[in-house]
Amino acid sequence: MTKFSLKPSLGALLLAAWLGLGLSSSQALAKNSSLDSGQAVFEVLASEIALQRGEAGLAYTTYLELARQLDDPRLAQRAMEIAITAGAPDLALQAAQTWDGLAGPKQTKPKEVLVTLLILNQRWSDAVKPAISLLNQQTPAQRDNTLLQIQSLLAKATDESEALRAFYEIVSTLKPEPKDPGLLYTYAMSAEKSGRIDVMEKTLREILRKNPNDINSLNALGYSLADRNQKLPEAFKLISKAHQLSPRDGFILDSLGWVNFRMGNNALALEQLQQAFNLKPEADIAAHIGEVLWVMNRPAEAEDMWRKGQQLDANNPTLKETLKRLKPDWSVAEKALKGSWDGRFAVKVTGLTEGKNQGGTGGFTLTQDALTDVLEIRNPVGGSIAKITIKPGEAILERDGQLTTAIDADTLIQNTLGLPLPARGLSDWLRGQTRPGSNASVERNSKGQVSKITQDGWTLNYNWNNAERLEKLTMNRSSNIGSIDIRLVFDIPNE
Repeated sequence: MTKFSLKPSLGALLLAAWLGLGLSSSQALAKNSSLDSGQAVFEVLASEIALQRGEAGLAYTTYLELARQLDDPRLAQRAMEIAITAGAPDLALQAAQTWDGLAGPKQTKPKEVLVTLLILNQRWSDAVKPAISLLNQQTPAQRDNTLLQIQSLLAKATDESEALRAFYEIVSTLKPEPKDPGLLYTYAMSAEKSGRIDVMEKTLREILRKNPNDINSLNALGYSLADRNQKLPEAFKLISKAHQLSPRDGFILDSLGWVNFRMGNNALALEQLQQAFNLKPEADIAAHIGEVLWVMNRPAEAEDMWRKGQQLDANNPTLKETLKRLKPDWSVAEKALKGSWDGRFAVKVTGLTEGKNQGGTGGFTLTQDALTDVLEIRNPVGGSIAKITIKPGEAILERDGQLTTAIDADTLIQNTLGLPLPARGLSDWLRGQTRPGSNASVERNSKGQVSKITQDGWTLNYNWNNAERLEKLTMNRSSNIGSIDIRLVFDIPNE
């Protein structure tokens, strides 16, 4: 699960306010759906009783299975509502996909919900096509409202770069472009993340032409120029004006310090950047401070600041790029594209399946070659349970001679094996690295080894042997609907 989790009140408020979603009742389902058998009606009523008793996992599973058996979109909608109320947006997404598929292409409400849940589950790239399809079915007023809602969810993005690129893909297809200043600013930022610097500059200058005192546009254009080491006098002028208009803004102070660093004013830059960090303790500001200290030949202080940055967000793009240039042993090494791990696992699951408590043990082998990971899961006596091949944008699960495909490996395993087991980016975690695509915090021991990673709702604790090889890894993930605990043990630690 991602770090953003829908609590009951938040889930109801968000979806009800934006989508006008009304929670179904068992009575309404019985009267209006295609339930035409006593057994089906009994299962619906039993699910509602289970829900009242706190067995949300059982109710969710029953409704979703019935929806698929009866081709009834309202049953899938009910399963989704249960997952939302339980604070499990990943399970809600699974149900929303079923609801949208059963409802048909002309119905916009399921698609609105699907786009929302894809975004809440941090699957911004997957949300692009359904979002464009939805916008093309809407009136201009509805379209603007949808874009504003998507814009508001950008603040929840764990990977800002991916989210902005997705936003650019969505908005760039629309004719005419949005006129709302806030949407235009976000569009400019998304253009930069998509490599369209020309679109960014044009859009920001257009905003400033209409409003010369737009603080965000002044700062964004100035910082972009400074970061690319271009037109530094203009960059300084733009940022200085923004700073005069908002002298206590930490992000603007960061920009001011950065442009002074680019202009060779290191001492002044360090002072301004430290002030910025005190106001806004962000990973990218920590990266800037560390680089200035590094250039000033103060490496110990630089490394200390970078550690603080990693604890705030180890996947921050600015921090990662800085470490790659100046401290490559701390960064994700590009050479680490081949590896192999063989070990044993133990899993304990509480409240996520029909049984209150489940678990199991077995063995696994994970191999990585370039951009492909292959995960083989075995039972305790060595028999094969499943083989999962993971590639960018595709996952293939082989089980009992049958192949099942999906975009995301974790979702694939959830849907086929019934458990929320992590597979996507597992090779990164086994190396003691954060998996790309979402923010994370990292803690290190006295030897500089990673001792703890928190990412995507998982908490990982590392044990390394004297040869600095991974010996044991424990993983925990909890939600309002249950929890999962995983222990990986390596008899012969390898990589």
